[in-house]
Amino acid sequence: QVQLVESGGGLVQAGGSLRLSCAASRRSFYAMGWFRQAPGKEREFVAAVNYGGSTYYSDSTKGRFAISRDNAKNTVYLQMSSLKPEDTAVYYCAAKEGMRATVTSAYPYWGQGTQVTVSS
Repeated sequence: QVQLVESGGGLVQAGGSLRLSCAASRRSFYAMGWFRQAPGKEREFVAAVNYGGSTYYSDSTKGRFAISRDNAKNTVYLQMSSLKPEDTAVYYCAAKEGMRATVTSAYPYWGQGTQVTVSS
């Protein structure tokens, strides 16, 4: 079992940047993912990283977002740049054993979410 706590959300103007953090309660050998959910929409995949550091992105965030992890600190990050109003959502951190995945059902562990609002 692992607990996840996200931080770093907030209000930013379009074109700006934010960095989200997700701290895990213990050292783990998990793949980590970021998902987001906008009002009235389903939760969608944003980015994922394996324990060894290999990454994968959704088409909508590739080139603008960067996921990374610091295994010594049990923390995963999501650096978001060139933000757009359509990036507005609650962002969730998730963890799973084994390799990274892009579907919510593959992740048994979730954080509480952090709000990101991008103004136009």
